[in-house]
Amino acid sequence: MTTITFGGNEVTLDGKAVDKGQQIESFKVVNNELKDVEPLKEFKGTKKLISAVPSLDTGVCQVQTKTFYNKVADVENTQLITISNDLPFAQKRFCADEGIDNAVTLSDHKDLEFAKQFGTLMPNLRLQARSVFVLDEDDKVVYFEYVPEGTNEPDYEKAIEALKSI
Repeated sequence: MTTITFGGNEVTLDGKAVDKGQQIESFKVVNNELKDVEPLKEFKGTKKLISAVPSLDTGVCQVQTKTFYNKVADVENTQLITISNDLPFAQKRFCADEGIDNAVTLSDHKDLEFAKQFGTLMPNLRLQARSVFVLDEDDKVVYFEYVPEGTNEPDYEKAIEALKSI
């Protein structure tokens, strides 16, 4: 189990942290049309940067989402996937408000399949821990970061560097 802080308070995340080289299995989340989707199957054969955020209704999460959205746009054969436990309505509203309508925002609020597999659940808050995962075209973990203080931003450059190294 991974321990982080969130607002200075220690939080032990539910589940086991991923390892570099780990094969990721398919998981279901909910899209903005309230449909269950399996993003690894939907984006099969592409590199993926999965950006997990506590809530798109907070400033740091908004910055993280927009920063990765802009940085990943230049990386060939890559899909950015943002996951939170926000309701799909809130995710859709955020994308519309920010002018990033084609961003892929998915909700893990229903079954927490993503959180269970990636070890990102802050159980006392039922929110995702701020984290980043880079997967290759075969869905193996190339890079990951569980941000030590959940109110801080991730290391964008290391994630993008890992993505470009694939």
